Amino acid sequence: MIPITPQRVVFFGVTGSGKTTAAERYAAATGLPLTSVDSDIGWLPGWAERDPAEQLRMVEEIASRDAWVLDSFYRKWSDHLIPRVEVIVALDYPRWLSLSRLVRRTLRRMVLREEVCNGNTESFRRVIAHDSIIRWHFTSFASKRRRIREYQDAGLPVLRFTRPRDLERWLRSYETPVAEDGVGS
Repeated sequence: MIPITPQRVVFFGVTGSGKTTAAERYAAATGLPLTSVDSDIGWLPGWAERDPAEQLRMVEEIASRDAWVLDSFYRKWSDHLIPRVEVIVALDYPRWLSLSRLVRRTLRRMVLREEVCNGNTESFRRVIAHDSIIRWHFTSFASKRRRIREYQDAGLPVLRFTRPRDLERWLRSYETPVAEDGVGS
């Protein structure tokens, strides 16, 4: 059973589905602490991957807390996180939607030189590299969707969204509308 306001939440889905944005909104609405997996755990400046043992140590420390929101998780340490999760918010959108979002985001970041994480930016070279985020979308799409079904079949607490408007409705249920005088209604 999923609590009314889950305190230990992980967002999961295909690359480009909007996990980080959704996690940021949920954390802001609930006041729960947010961990950005890529920025805080996975990547260092220069696109260097943090040592896996250090990643695992960090994840175990986060999982031991009473409250947290993660914008994703890596398969290599998911077994240390999932037993503590109160809900996995699964964004299971069609490829055309997540890929179009990913391409737009990547191009915007590349053209505007927006930081992705820890000083790292997108570039034309990164977009066409063997470890490109767009290539990763194609490589991981089927397995991530399969994992969502596996989590559901295993009886884990999964909220699966197949349409952005359904996620939007769920997120809005946690956001307090602000009246014109600046006070929540």
